[in-house]
Amino acid sequence: MTSTQKYALLCLENPLLDIQGQGDEAMLSKYGLKPNDAILAEEKHMGLYEDLLQNHDAKLIAGGAAQNTTRGAQYILPPHSTLYIGCVGSDKYATTLRSKNEEAGVRSEYLVSPDQPTGRCGVIITGHDRSMCTHLAAANEYKISHLQSPEVWKLAQQAKVYFVGGYHLTVCVPAIMALAEEAAKEDKVFIMSLSAPFIPLFFKDQLAETSKYWDYIIGNETEARSWAESQGHETKDVKEIAQLVADLPKENKGRKRTVIFTQGTESTVVAVQGEKEIKEFGIMEVKKEDICDTNGAGDAFAGGFVAGVVEGKSLDESIDMGHWLASLSIKELGPQYPFPKQSYQPTSKNDFLSLN
Repeated sequence: MTSTQKYALLCLENPLLDIQGQGDEAMLSKYGLKPNDAILAEEKHMGLYEDLLQNHDAKLIAGGAAQNTTRGAQYILPPHSTLYIGCVGSDKYATTLRSKNEEAGVRSEYLVSPDQPTGRCGVIITGHDRSMCTHLAAANEYKISHLQSPEVWKLAQQAKVYFVGGYHLTVCVPAIMALAEEAAKEDKVFIMSLSAPFIPLFFKDQLAETSKYWDYIIGNETEARSWAESQGHETKDVKEIAQLVADLPKENKGRKRTVIFTQGTESTVVAVQGEKEIKEFGIMEVKKEDICDTNGAGDAFAGGFVAGVVEGKSLDESIDMGHWLASLSIKELGPQYPFPKQSYQPTSKNDFLSLN
């Protein structure tokens, strides 16, 4: 049964403007970047953004992982279902982000920094790989006082599903914890993503603080292995890691934790707390010649999956919705979705069961 609740999904993370251009190994080497990675910018990376704009025919695309996920979920959900929170500057780039969200049907509730520009993410495309280098700027200025303001907190209380991107662990852990604790207290759904390999490695304690609240945790195989490494586990087996994460202590014992690890072109691995069976779900194949850009494929998967959770779909169908939206996204430039809108149709002949 489709949800009709207004702003049922609230998402929190770091709103960014993606500056995306074609590069090569020499450009990656110039800035000390890897072909398929995501890092926070240092001083040595500050010239990247103008380099992309001036020399690599860069495109400006509304980005930030959870903002992409929010737009993806809204692509599937009924109008006025999604709300996105983060911090931007008082500049033309923030106006662009608001406009893109409005076009997608997403409500933006931004905190505006008077001192910092809107955050940027330089994206170097090499073949089907992408290297992302993020200068958070205003996105790094988010404060819990904005979330707790009467208007925004009222919206938070009305929402029934929270999605927080792991990148926000570098910004405002108290805001994440406020949503996590509200979810546990009111039996709402709390979903997090691992976002990038450096999050479990270098923000280990912040990530661990949130872990007991995860009803769903989403990541890819590299992030899964980074989490295992950070915890001192020697295994690199994604299935074993998924089970280890699933069986971590849990605050809201009325909901079993579900762990979802995507693996690019390989099957998606799913583990559920207390259940021994590890499930695998095959992806939707896309012809190589139809692939335009894999940047944002993981965000799109999360968007489709979260939309399924909001609508009360079964785990199997929610996974299928994630794979479907990711298969659409990689045919587009950047983390975008095709218009006119396409409607999701289950790929399995089996009937999916609703959880409502």
